[in-house]
Amino acid sequence: MGYSRAGFEVVGVDIVAQPHYPFEFIQDDALFFAAHVPVRFDAIHASPPCQHYSFAARLNPGSRDKHPDLIARVRELLLETGLPYVIENVEGARAWLRNPYLLCGSMVGIEVRRHRLFECSFPMLVPSCHHDLELQRPQRYISTTTSAGTKRLRGIVNAAATGSNENMANLKRAMGVTWMVERRGITEAIPPAYTELIGAQLLQHIESERAA
Repeated sequence: MGYSRAGFEVVGVDIVAQPHYPFEFIQDDALFFAAHVPVRFDAIHASPPCQHYSFAARLNPGSRDKHPDLIARVRELLLETGLPYVIENVEGARAWLRNPYLLCGSMVGIEVRRHRLFECSFPMLVPSCHHDLELQRPQRYISTTTSAGTKRLRGIVNAAATGSNENMANLKRAMGVTWMVERRGITEAIPPAYTELIGAQLLQHIESERAA
């Protein structure tokens, strides 16, 4: 959604059907698709499965090896296309990504604290986190439920939380993903404001390369 708002025509690719995806969708193995990208595309955003790199995997010995490590393979395929690219993943993937940019809800004016890393093949300008400013806001709490129980967070939504339908509705609104219905998809999604920020600069990069 963020790339669409930035001005791109978006096509999604996933090996699993996504009936609620709001744009053109191709059901295919993303690795195979990346190796045979049609010439009509101008850029690629890839989000390899994050479980191998998650902080949860560090806390559960042996679980990391149960999930694939795909970032290097994805990068290799994207480099072969010659197209500008973005690889997104969780904070725990920093050691696998090349000079990633970190984005947070506090950078883009949304009430979600969800850090994500983005390896970009083009230069980017990003703001910094402003968590300290969140604490200066009036006390407006949103209750969220986690595995450890209910948390109350001042002025922000804990985007890793699941819990009740009311909490999920709050999370959807705060993230700007109101079309999504699957709980797992919502709790793992990137807020569109992140990719709108990236997409605007990616579009400028593409246009400047064409003009050169």
